[in-house]
Amino acid sequence: MTARIYRPAPNAMQSGKGKSRQWMLVHELAAPREIDPLMGYTSSADTRQQVRLSFDTLEAAEAYAQKNGIAYSVQPAHDATPKRQSYPDNFRADRKTPWTH
Repeated sequence: MTARIYRPAPNAMQSGKGKSRQWMLVHELAAPREIDPLMGYTSSADTRQQVRLSFDTLEAAEAYAQKNGIAYSVQPAHDATPKRQSYPDNFRADRKTPWTH
């Protein structure tokens, strides 16, 4: 069973960085999900997929996986590129697109 270590992306609906600085360790599915014949729900007998561990650093997550003998793969963090623009830049004469009302 392998695990995936990654840093989640920030929420697209907010400009803050909440819940995007910690590294997550998530187990991959060991068996495919099955459809319950009575209710139609999808379910799995694998309970490891419900466990999500969070760590402050990548090194801490890797150390935990190595200590417990968990095979893991690390996905690199996707840092957003900051787009710096000030309000007066909207009215500059050398804009690429003309400013109109």
